[in-house]
Amino acid sequence: MFGRIARRYDLANHLLSAGLDFSWRRRAAEIVRQWQPRRVLDLATGSGDLALTIAKKLPGAEITGADFSPEMLAVAREKGLTNVVVADGLQLPFANETFEAVTIAFGLRNMADWSAALAEMVRVLTPGGHLLVLDFSLPRGRVLRPIYRAYLHHILPQVAGFVTGEKGAYRYLGDSIEKFPSGDEMRALIETSGFRRAQAEPLSGGIVTIYRAEK
Repeated sequence: MFGRIARRYDLANHLLSAGLDFSWRRRAAEIVRQWQPRRVLDLATGSGDLALTIAKKLPGAEITGADFSPEMLAVAREKGLTNVVVADGLQLPFANETFEAVTIAFGLRNMADWSAALAEMVRVLTPGGHLLVLDFSLPRGRVLRPIYRAYLHHILPQVAGFVTGEKGAYRYLGDSIEKFPSGDEMRALIETSGFRRAQAEPLSGGIVTIYRAEK
């Protein structure tokens, strides 16, 4: 599915988020900049938007983008992400303690096993290395939550189908967000997977959340 929509993936993201995805990635990249890592792995990098945003903040760092979709990585290369690797997030082809930071934006939710994916991130991180997870969550407000759910389950799939030409491409999205842990539940999952000091930072009323932790 991701391979089929790769060429229209960025356009769909920008339209469906009303451009908020730019600010979400900028905030994530600013957090990574504060850590000053020399080697960064952007897992489930897709078309490379987060990796490239981090590269602008950290021009001296080595940024590696990994994804299981060759079609997505082809788009990332065209956009200037030169160091890319086709990889399964549950079996990363990297040695232990290779990276000082691992980031993943809107990808952990799509992994077949969240705990196993986090365990792989722990494995490839150096001691004291940092994790950043950016993903969708459900807003807590009584007014915003029902509005967002209506958009998520009814409007978004129709618009995405029109933009990408794949009517079923985003049909799974609403259900995957409903099932994905957030807030304290996600912090607990991160910490039981081998990290410590997990923090959650909701953005845009809680539509997305940035989680950070260290090995």
